[in-house]
Amino acid sequence: MKFKDAAKYVLDDELAKIVNISMALEMPLLLKGEPGTGKTMLAHAIAQSLKMPLIVLNVKSSMKLIDGLYLYDTLTRLNDSRFGDSTRNVSNIEEYIRMGKIGQAFCAEQRTVLLIDEIDKAETDFQDDMLDVLDQMEFDIIETDKTITAQNRPVIIITSNAKKDLSDPFLGRCNFHHIAFPDPKMMQKIIDVHFPDIDSTLADNAINTFYRLREIDSIEKKPATRELINWIRALQADPNFKPKELAKGNVPFLGVLFKKSNDYDAANRSTVRRKVW
Repeated sequence: MKFKDAAKYVLDDELAKIVNISMALEMPLLLKGEPGTGKTMLAHAIAQSLKMPLIVLNVKSSMKLIDGLYLYDTLTRLNDSRFGDSTRNVSNIEEYIRMGKIGQAFCAEQRTVLLIDEIDKAETDFQDDMLDVLDQMEFDIIETDKTITAQNRPVIIITSNAKKDLSDPFLGRCNFHHIAFPDPKMMQKIIDVHFPDIDSTLADNAINTFYRLREIDSIEKKPATRELINWIRALQADPNFKPKELAKGNVPFLGVLFKKSNDYDAANRSTVRRKVW
């Protein structure tokens, strides 16, 4: 089973190759790149293409590995023992064990795609311990002295926004691919996929304006592909909008592209200067 393509995701040959070799070697694939380059969406595309369920573990800075494996619901068990109105057997701890996202992927009867999103938010211990579990494809539930072994090895995609360095042992146990921000030519292909009937003047002017705004030096959070797509939707929804206005510096709906006040103000100043020129 090979990953080839998926609707709404523009895939280059090198990325397809590293996905398929990672599946063949049964190794996690670590994807790095700035936000908006399609790291997370790749996991969705793989799941769609291979017709596998997608399970997503969104990593938080305070997360412990056990949170991704399972939860022992002590509060519910305490309430059941106090009030006695539950159908659960209070003496059976297994009835109060809930699988986390990694646990769900291990217990799934069908092979899944497991997306571990933004691993760089986690502490180093979390990262290394998690890969131990993923290497062994099993973990222990301490409360029941039971070992959970994966029924099927999931396709593992790990993303990082490169905000924090990952440990050498972690990097050594993954395949790696850096997804660069799309250049205008690639972005045109992406827009064509999402808007197959788009007016060429609108597409050209919107893409040119988008990249010009991304080059403003003072911008902290540059607009990403998803912002461009949403912005084009907004432009298309305005019956009074004329695509040629973008070339004149008239840029409506800046709030779709920029979500921080300082960035919005900087972009607005840039468009005002352009109109004056």
